[in-house]
Amino acid sequence: MNEVVGWIGSLLFAICALPQVIHTFKTRKTDDVSEIFLWLWFWGEVFTFTYILVDDITSKNYHIPLYFNYLFNLLLLFYLIYAKYTYNSKPTGLALLFQKIRK
Repeated sequence: MNEVVGWIGSLLFAICALPQVIHTFKTRKTDDVSEIFLWLWFWGEVFTFTYILVDDITSKNYHIPLYFNYLFNLLLLFYLIYAKYTYNSKPTGLALLFQKIRK
């Protein structure tokens, strides 16, 4: 039963970004998607997934539903970050920073 609850929770969390991905894919607009939100979300996913993976390897207790959740979220996030830098109509904060550095 516990495994089923874990899979349901992981599936729900994993698909949370799907509506935004679909919307972004259809409209090709990302002006209202916060750049800082995407990067905080990305690094949160990376560090938490790394923690879970290392902890599971040392304890030999594997949480497959969590792996699915974090990997699927990272996949969707890669698209959203790509879209942010590809479709945004105005330069993002990082793009502006890189422009200043290059000058």
